[in-house]
Amino acid sequence: MIKRNLILLVSFSCILLFYSCGEFSDTRTIKLAHGLDVNHSVHKAMVKMGEDLVEISDGKIQLEIYPSQQLGTERECIELLQIGSLGMTKVSVGVMENFAPKMKVFGLPFLFRDREHSFQVLDGPVGQELLDNGTQYWIKGLAYYDAGSRSFYTKDKPITSPEDLKGLKIRVMESVTAMNMVNSLGGSATPISWGELYTSLQQGVVDGAENNPPSFYLSRHYEVCKYYSLDEHTALPDVLIMGTHLWDKLTDQEKEWINQAVDSSVIYQRKLWAEAEKEALEEVQKAGVEIIYPDKTLFSKEVEEVYSEVKKNEEMYSLVKKIQNTK
Repeated sequence: MIKRNLILLVSFSCILLFYSCGEFSDTRTIKLAHGLDVNHSVHKAMVKMGEDLVEISDGKIQLEIYPSQQLGTERECIELLQIGSLGMTKVSVGVMENFAPKMKVFGLPFLFRDREHSFQVLDGPVGQELLDNGTQYWIKGLAYYDAGSRSFYTKDKPITSPEDLKGLKIRVMESVTAMNMVNSLGGSATPISWGELYTSLQQGVVDGAENNPPSFYLSRHYEVCKYYSLDEHTALPDVLIMGTHLWDKLTDQEKEWINQAVDSSVIYQRKLWAEAEKEALEEVQKAGVEIIYPDKTLFSKEVEEVYSEVKKNEEMYSLVKKIQNTK
């Protein structure tokens, strides 16, 4: 009798475990990880996306968000996505170029005429073509988030011209395009993960870095680097991606819900981004950072050799022409 009751108890426990794993649940929970601070506009947009998903799906889809590199660096999150251990993530296109090669076009310096031009490209056929480029690598591109323009910040001296970069070790993402760009300007490009950068700046492993105003502010790198030169050499968007392992399992209705929530989050994030840029510049100045507005033409002239190399790659040069011709 005791043996029979034990078997029944074990069987009942297994049934409960089976149910708790969601096999019979009407709710699909998607894990989304990224490396940004919870105060960042992208994180806030993702929170809104999760709220919208619950509302439009009547609770059938929920997001479980892990910010601040809780599940790894951007590169590690992409790898988790590719093997199906993570549902969604947000990464810079600078990191994406290692997984979807065409995305490296976004790393070319002074590619866009202005912010409006970049939005026209990202929201149009070229942007969609590049989102689709990752499918063969088990990555489904969903949308772009605004990440503004990247500029140099340094510890010991301001950057007013490319000449000032000579001899300086500048942190870049794990991006060949970013490395080539910094090297062409006379700096020494040094790839370091975002999570290790603050300590690397403190310890003198690098002399500076390059990023947009909100990232410079929220990372507190302004505590170490007191010069911020707004040359705005590149405008690398963030990209929201999902693993094809998950995407291919979704119903058409679920895909529609997700696309609807994603599109709303993009509009919301762009509004937040504009506000965050203004706030970031104001706050770092209050903290003693000197904002420099250098002559951008001095920098754009120095990177002409980068475009000379691009012309040797027919596919990449074709993309550049499409972008330049976008109205």
